[in-house]
Amino acid sequence: MTSAPTEPTEPLWQPDEERIARAAVTRFQAWAAERHGAPAEGGYPALHRWSVDEPETFWQAVAEWFDVRFSTPWARVLGDRAMPGAEWFPGATLNYAEHALRAADERPRDTALLHVDETHEPTPTTWAELRRQVGSLAAELRALGVRPGDRVSGYLPNVPQAVVALLATAAVGGVWTSCAPDFGARSVLDRFQQVEPVVLFTVDGYRYGGKQHDRRDTVAELRAELPTLRAVVHIPLLGTPAPEGALDWADLVAADVEPVFEQVPFAHPLWVLYSSGTTGLPKAIVQSQGGILVEHLKQLGLHCDLGPEDVFFWYTSTGWMMWNFLVSGLLTGTTVVLYDGSPGYPDTGAQWRVAERTGATLYGTSAAYVMACAKADVHPGRDFDLSAVGCVATTGSPLPPDGFRWLHDEVREDLWIASVSGGTDVCSCFAGAVPTLPVHIGELQAAGLGTDLQSWDPSGKPVVGEVGELVVTNPMPSMPIHFWNDPDGSRYRDSYFEMFPGVWRHGDWITITDHGSVVIHGRSDSTLNRQGVRMGSADIYEAVERLPEIRESLVIGLEEPDGGYWMPLFVHLAEGATLDDDLIGRIKTTIRTELSPRHVPDEIIEVPGVPHTLTGKRIEVPVKRLLQGTPLEKAVNAGSVDDLGLLRFYEALAAARRG
Repeated sequence: MTSAPTEPTEPLWQPDEERIARAAVTRFQAWAAERHGAPAEGGYPALHRWSVDEPETFWQAVAEWFDVRFSTPWARVLGDRAMPGAEWFPGATLNYAEHALRAADERPRDTALLHVDETHEPTPTTWAELRRQVGSLAAELRALGVRPGDRVSGYLPNVPQAVVALLATAAVGGVWTSCAPDFGARSVLDRFQQVEPVVLFTVDGYRYGGKQHDRRDTVAELRAELPTLRAVVHIPLLGTPAPEGALDWADLVAADVEPVFEQVPFAHPLWVLYSSGTTGLPKAIVQSQGGILVEHLKQLGLHCDLGPEDVFFWYTSTGWMMWNFLVSGLLTGTTVVLYDGSPGYPDTGAQWRVAERTGATLYGTSAAYVMACAKADVHPGRDFDLSAVGCVATTGSPLPPDGFRWLHDEVREDLWIASVSGGTDVCSCFAGAVPTLPVHIGELQAAGLGTDLQSWDPSGKPVVGEVGELVVTNPMPSMPIHFWNDPDGSRYRDSYFEMFPGVWRHGDWITITDHGSVVIHGRSDSTLNRQGVRMGSADIYEAVERLPEIRESLVIGLEEPDGGYWMPLFVHLAEGATLDDDLIGRIKTTIRTELSPRHVPDEIIEVPGVPHTLTGKRIEVPVKRLLQGTPLEKAVNAGSVDDLGLLRFYEALAAARRG
């Protein structure tokens, strides 16, 4: 892997003086200079330096600038700053949902949510109506016995009911968790069984790609396998009656009740997200009400420059952290677009049509979708009215240079292109959008405020202009408060702090350039990241190796230079088995139905064996590096492998693919 060039080329885009002056981050810097000693000069780089040198002052300034309402005051901004376990705003109490619904006080008739399905016709929900539904549902949840700390789960697509359920859960101090309905029962149970929900919100099915997908059998299986449930709520998206023993959504949101917002400690859990490691069950990541509130206000209000005049559309599902991030657009009083449907239906240009129809000012998508549009000869600027779109943001995987050029050429020359990178683990961005900085092809604009992002070599030395491990050397408020079912914190520590004790190591390869931008090179671990949805290889192995013909398997996710993503599954067959069309079909069906259609492999390849470490762990990262072209002697420590000869197969395959 080569390092990125550090000489700044001519920027692809440069904000003009008027845009810089009106950006919230510019006004914040001037205000923080007056009130909190931030540097008045030096623009964003000086502000960023101050934010990481003086984190307590910076985060106090963020809370004041956005008028965070603490019902009891904080004693200090940062109690213990050790990672993991940093203690933010000890003593403070607040409620996330109260902040998400604040715009209802001043602008009750304005639009809070725009729901769009595959007809692409937007349906609005006003702030007043959103607040009323949340008030009604929160009262019903309390009547069902939901108390602060209880888990409430949703098996839901990206629809307004999911937002109402999340906010009502947060209002009562419950802990929200969701999966998209394209997840199979096993995938959902691997997540929800860990957290033992007391309420489950479900749909009878969903529409995707012009077809209806009935999920009633899956819902019945979830109900049977989640013994902690006290109530199941039926949302009839396909129009079917509620199954026996389930409550009807309409009954729970019918009352005209003011929401009551439980005032909870800053570190009280808000939601559980899932990010798979390479072994065992998906990690159940718990983030706090206060930590998410201040991090998302900073990220959406300063970095994304969102406010009450904006319309925020990000293509996502409820199984991806970007959905939680999208809902937080409500914190800045912004209209949030919920698109429930296929990203490419009825044609590849679908998302651009949604951006046009909703008047989106910030439109977010995946790098993979941008590249698919480029290959499909889509012309967004010619075929759609995108005059409202000021920013197109991408995430999920690095946006390749051709993607930057295509957006610039095919959408508009004066377009802010924000390639961003973060993680489910913090439900935010480490680097990406800055409205006052230039955009260089293939580069993320800068590290985020309050994020001491560095690139480290294996010895823990910061490097500039060279590929290194993405590390964060100071705590961020949205870092997990803990993992569920990790009583001694060992799984949490092993996930981020094993390589460099006390420093967050994320598992991405990055280059920080000498002009402060960031280049992401993909995962430095073996997590599978397909269209922004991360899954651990262990999930794949568990499903595939139930088939009697499969002795063992190895799955690799490979970011390719053109922005593609190649995910081969290598199978070591049982004696007498043959990798024929029938077996290939059954492998793909197993993964599609039990896990996720996104994680069906691109190719299934028979191998003579799967290499292991001496302690019996499958060797994934070295195989990934071999497939990326790293020489065998540099890809693996020969003394740590049970059969070095097996790695020659993957080395030869890599050579053959390169031609």
